[in-house]
Amino acid sequence: MASKKGDGGFQSSAGLMRYFDSETDKGYKISPKGVIGLAIALIVIVLVAQVFIPV
Repeated sequence: MASKKGDGGFQSSAGLMRYFDSETDKGYKISPKGVIGLAIALIVIVLVAQVFIPV
């Protein structure tokens, strides 16, 4: 009988590492300042729309 000594560490994480390595080069890269600026701009647009377009 073979005893278990925790040999599956590298094999179990190898697929996960391959998955994350392949996904990092796709998609848009937005800086944190850009995300905050976009959120503030969206808030201002909504507030201005409430003044000019009453529901």
